Amino acid sequence: MDMQNSQVISAPRQAVWDAINDPEVLKRCIPGCEEIERVSDEEMAAKIVLKIGPVKASFKGAVHYENVVEPESITLSGSGSAGVAGQAKGSADVTLTEVEEGTELAYEVRVQISGKIAQLGSRLIDSTARKLTGQFFDRLEAEFAPPEEQ
Repeated sequence: MDMQNSQVISAPRQAVWDAINDPEVLKRCIPGCEEIERVSDEEMAAKIVLKIGPVKASFKGAVHYENVVEPESITLSGSGSAGVAGQAKGSADVTLTEVEEGTELAYEVRVQISGKIAQLGSRLIDSTARKLTGQFFDRLEAEFAPPEEQ
């Protein structure tokens, strides 16, 4: 599965860069993320629980940081296993560009899925991936929203 898109985040580029490299922010933003920790400067480990159609899977895996050009671009590559439910591996090229409204975050993702999840069919997997990506961006944008006045 390949997916590419971009979204404008209403925040300065350095702030967006810091957010996408902060395990606590990522834990709040990634749908189904139960655990995430920085293992080294180049790696994070995570546990993510997802429901794709009738299959609920708990993925454990690692993400490696490559081609880092702060605060402009990064390549993320990783893999995760959910036992008999399946495995996923892939990479994402992420680019941050300053725009008038804040920061444009563009991404190009390549993912390979195997196991039970792969048997669900590409349409269900693609629509689930797009839904989860939308949720991630909504949550990331909310990270920069001003606190509501009480």
